[in-house]
Amino acid sequence: MIKRLLCLTALILLLCAGCDRPQEPPVNRQFMAMDTFMSLTAYGPRAEAALAAVEAETAALEKHISVTVPGSELARLNSGERVSLSPTVHDLLAQSLAMCARTGGLMDISLYPVVSAWGFTQGTYTVPDSATLAPLLERVDYRAVDLSGDALALRAGMMLDLGSTAKGFMGDRAAGILSEYGVGSAILDFGGDVRAVGTKPDGSPWKVAIVDPQNPGALLAAVELTDGAIVTSGGYERFFEQDGEIYWHILDPRTGAPARSGLLSVSVIGGSGMLCDGLSTALFVMGREAALAHRAEHRDFELVLVTDGGEVVITASLEGRFTLISKDYTLVVAP
Repeated sequence: MIKRLLCLTALILLLCAGCDRPQEPPVNRQFMAMDTFMSLTAYGPRAEAALAAVEAETAALEKHISVTVPGSELARLNSGERVSLSPTVHDLLAQSLAMCARTGGLMDISLYPVVSAWGFTQGTYTVPDSATLAPLLERVDYRAVDLSGDALALRAGMMLDLGSTAKGFMGDRAAGILSEYGVGSAILDFGGDVRAVGTKPDGSPWKVAIVDPQNPGALLAAVELTDGAIVTSGGYERFFEQDGEIYWHILDPRTGAPARSGLLSVSVIGGSGMLCDGLSTALFVMGREAALAHRAEHRDFELVLVTDGGEVVITASLEGRFTLISKDYTLVVAP
């Protein structure tokens, strides 16, 4: 998991602002998992039990898919072992591979050897040369992952990482768990991947902030969210500087280098956290025009793009739910 914790990555705003009547007290639960800080808030008589179940499910998923936990299914796969996958991991892999296919491999879960070469997994940052990257890129191809059998073994030298989809996947599972417990109002922050269940207790939408990628301590905008997800990816989340140049963790699978697409951050809003998580990475790699074209083709999500030219581009359907806070950007509405 290579997204760095930032307290304002997806700050929940005004949780009870505008309430006209007394509200039941919220139940809060906070914990570390998947290399990030998670903060969950829910309402209702069974909220505490529901959030405890979500935390337990998150911990269980991490034990299965962590690339750094010895004995996890993913660690065993990456070591060359043939593994009988648990139903949950099989489901996550299947959905992740579908996302790879949808994006033409611009999100590729087999990029892990390249990510490791940059040191983003270990925190030992380095700039690999082309001679180092070339053989690693030959191993990157999500299409070589075959889930058709009862067990999975990876091609020699291939390694997987599900950090680009796991938190969104968990957000969707958490929403299902809360529904089973009868919880109809919750806001779940899985380290910047935000999942809203229903509305605030007073019936108004949740408000989720997007940080300014050029000043991560400040807010860029706020988006109203009801029963859906918002995920933001940006170069500011994890990066290092060497010889005056900044290198960030979002890599282009075609080159093995940090994606230079003209975008500073991408926020994806939709009904599925898994969809939003995977797309936020791939659309960052694509760049503005290709990202908007992808949205025009599929129309199952909304977009907020922040460009290095000082523009904030939103899809037209977000008008009325989007508020630009920063005065340093120009708002552009795309079809």
